[in-house]
Amino acid sequence: MFTSVLMIEKPLTSEDVEFVTTLHGEENISFIVLMQPRGDQADLLLRAIDDVALGELKEAVREGDEPEGMDAKGPAELALEHSLGALRAAGCEAVGQVVEDHPLDKLKSVVDESGADEVIVLTAPHYVEEFFHRDWASRARHKVGVPVLKLFAHSE
Repeated sequence: MFTSVLMIEKPLTSEDVEFVTTLHGEENISFIVLMQPRGDQADLLLRAIDDVALGELKEAVREGDEPEGMDAKGPAELALEHSLGALRAAGCEAVGQVVEDHPLDKLKSVVDESGADEVIVLTAPHYVEEFFHRDWASRARHKVGVPVLKLFAHSE
């Protein structure tokens, strides 16, 4: 069985599930999903610039609106459960967890412990981070020791 570690930051859409489950043809795939919520990241400026670049001006204005100390873990857990259910409904094995601290360290340990064949980073475009190679996929390529595929998530 082929094992993929799937790093996401929002719930998988049906298009995302179809995309990642058909990447390897008819081969059976097992997914280990790592949900990395963006809600607790400190760099609001980069997120706002990304929103402006994508034409999502309302989102850019709201980037700093979360109340102080707002916990992104609750919504992240719900998004993870939704995503795991969707992958299982597509006939794949799927387990996962919410990543709170040091996501690249966690990614490396999961890859090492599971003997994963690849890492898939499925995110919305983050143009500023990508330009400076500070996005998850670029950083993971230097750390995990297996192929890292970067895909853009679909929007509902």
